[in-house]
Amino acid sequence: MTAAATPDPLSEPPGRTMAREMAEQPAVLRRILSGGAPAIQDVARQIAARAPRFVLLTARGTSDNAALYAKYLLEIRLGLPCGLTSMSTTTAYGARPDLTDVLVVTVSQSGGSPDLVASTRAAREAGAITLAVTNNPDSPLAGVSEYHIDIMAGPEKALPATKTYTASLLALYLFVEGLRGGDGAPAQVLPDLAEQLLARQDEVRTLAARYRFAERMVITSRGYGYPTAKEAALKLMETSYIPALSYSGADLLHGPLAMVDNVSPVIAVVTDGKGGEALQPVLDRLRGRGADLVVVGPRHQVEEASAGFVLPTDDVAEEVQPVLEIIPLQLLAYEVTIARGQDPDAPRALAKVTETH
Repeated sequence: MTAAATPDPLSEPPGRTMAREMAEQPAVLRRILSGGAPAIQDVARQIAARAPRFVLLTARGTSDNAALYAKYLLEIRLGLPCGLTSMSTTTAYGARPDLTDVLVVTVSQSGGSPDLVASTRAAREAGAITLAVTNNPDSPLAGVSEYHIDIMAGPEKALPATKTYTASLLALYLFVEGLRGGDGAPAQVLPDLAEQLLARQDEVRTLAARYRFAERMVITSRGYGYPTAKEAALKLMETSYIPALSYSGADLLHGPLAMVDNVSPVIAVVTDGKGGEALQPVLDRLRGRGADLVVVGPRHQVEEASAGFVLPTDDVAEEVQPVLEIIPLQLLAYEVTIARGQDPDAPRALAKVTETH
């Protein structure tokens, strides 16, 4: 009997790893809700008992967009002032602010970047309550932090982060709910809905045909949807190399609107709730300029746009919709990249762990 040949990874079709990891997201979300939630709530209770006076969030890349989502949650749901840190103030300039009773949350898929580790260590030495949110409980970042939350996404091999992003969002949501004494019940609908979204890849493939030859794109949103816009732009740039600019809808009106015409596509992420209501004047202006406007959001918003993707937002709390919003946009980045003859698994000049100092 002849032994089975070992599969040659070079013979696999482009994007196979990214596709597999996107498809794992419903299972990852279920794993967090069933197996990870108690540990997350325990960490939240311990930190809540220490009554942090404000929060600083530290991250890079995709994790920075997850941290921005946490900023919205913490400020809206808890009323805690939050800031996104500039690590170079500590790692390059040696600043040592007094962080007594400040919660410093560092979000990192790998937990291995030296500047994240160094800034977290410095924050702890300056009196901060430090929390690492990572996909690797054995990472250097977890080791220097007082508390750790494992996002339980499993190994992620594709360079574009997909399942670790949605896992980070859910873990951060459950953490914030734990701080306020909530049970995170609104998140229970997410795994099944994520599964439904992934089953609609043919719709996204049709949408991707609009962007195969795009020279640039604009992605906009407001409120809880703004981190989604930033993450979608990052995914498009790192996989398809299309310059994708992300703006808060409010910022888009302050100048960048001038570059919007009927050629450059605009994707609007419309969260069903107050964020979507705040974005409405921006959508009206975009339509007035004849923009090629694609909406990812509720059905009534999609019907008023040039094209779009309807999200299942009925009875889904606004604060957890970002976990769903990003999925069709991950698929879009994947499909546009494949249509352009490139491999989304291996963007040029990128490494899975980016070691900034």
